Amino acid sequence: MPLQHILSAAALAVLLSACATAPGQPAMPEVAKAPAPTERACPPEVPTGAKCYIGEDTVGSFYWIAIPANWNRGVLVMHAHGGPADTGPATLQRSEEDLKRWAVTVKAGYAWAGSSYRRGGYGVTMAAEDTERLRQIFVRHFGEPKRTILHGQSYGAGVASKAAELYSTVDGRRGPYDGVLLTSGVLGGGARAYDFRLDLRVIYQYVCKNHPRPDEPQYPLWMGLPADAKLTRAELAARIDECTGVRKPAAQRTEQQKANLSTILSTVRIPESSLVGNMNWATWLMRDLTQLRLGGRNPFTNTGALYRGSANDTALNSGVLRYAPDRLAVEELNRDSAPQGKVAMPVLSFHASNDPTAFVELQSLYRDIMHRGGSGDRLVQVFSDEAEHSYVSEPQYPALFTALLDWVERGDKPTPRKVLALCKGYEAAYRGTCRIQPDYSPPALETRVTPRPR
Repeated sequence: MPLQHILSAAALAVLLSACATAPGQPAMPEVAKAPAPTERACPPEVPTGAKCYIGEDTVGSFYWIAIPANWNRGVLVMHAHGGPADTGPATLQRSEEDLKRWAVTVKAGYAWAGSSYRRGGYGVTMAAEDTERLRQIFVRHFGEPKRTILHGQSYGAGVASKAAELYSTVDGRRGPYDGVLLTSGVLGGGARAYDFRLDLRVIYQYVCKNHPRPDEPQYPLWMGLPADAKLTRAELAARIDECTGVRKPAAQRTEQQKANLSTILSTVRIPESSLVGNMNWATWLMRDLTQLRLGGRNPFTNTGALYRGSANDTALNSGVLRYAPDRLAVEELNRDSAPQGKVAMPVLSFHASNDPTAFVELQSLYRDIMHRGGSGDRLVQVFSDEAEHSYVSEPQYPALFTALLDWVERGDKPTPRKVLALCKGYEAAYRGTCRIQPDYSPPALETRVTPRPR
């Protein structure tokens, strides 16, 4: 007889509320006050037969949940999304877009739940809390899954690495997550991961002198943009193009534009395709981070950084603007975002070696953090030869989930070669081919991002 027919409604509610905190995880009091998820037709990208639900929690985060018809191994994948390019209020559409992109998770037979986070912009611990709150909502209304995997993508990988430590153990007992998958991760904390965007701003301004223009109000570039500035993304893209011709075919660029573009790309070491995107993040995200989250204080520094790769490095290093960090801002940003490498569960990471947005060298930084924190044996890193960030070749994702679950359930710690072999088995059912390079090891971050004293 079904459980609902045996228990009274009140008793069932108490049981589900208790399950929402298992094992050993303190309940978030507001979870009990959140409205129940509402069933909604799944987006067309989600496999037929799945059931989808939407909702809003008590702090303003929206979410989508998808449960496949044949729920594979009873596994729930909690998704921490990337960004945080959107700096406005939270929207349900944000979570829907994530479900559409990561419908491969549901296709592989796993339940999926993703939060929009309570607001756009930067806030790693906030996003980790919102993801955990949604997990508790899921368990309250759908029951405790057999296994729960935390998947972080891009910025969300930083969120997941933080959540893996925040919720690793509770009162000495195992936390709510059985394993962590980090893909295309922006790892190591905001100060280290975003150093190169301050470099980009000062080098771009040295070369182009149009962000801001000489006749506009001047401001320290670590601010990103003054709070009251009206500059749009389209206007910034036009300024970048004016200086570098980056949106034109190479043959249509002037010699000066070619020289300008070469200086910027060679000293910051980013591909041409990511220049506009990184300038957007170095403008609006840095405005959100420094002014709205850190009270107008600067956590970044380029003091002592010696830039190389231009036609005249001496002139460049003497001409770029220099900024020293605010100590309290650094400490606050580190508390919010920097992992300590103390994790009590398996962590599997995946990164394309030619990722144009999140440098693969960040994996080297994260590996060092995990070893210093005593969790190096709980980390396995896998790499492909792709030049993608947001979504890599599809069969690699079910292979990663399978490898991680085998590690969680049987203690079968994967190797990159095992993940590659698993991936080959998924090629017939998923789009794309396996691009995993089992012998690849990322260089140190200092080989990609200009080092500086700290």
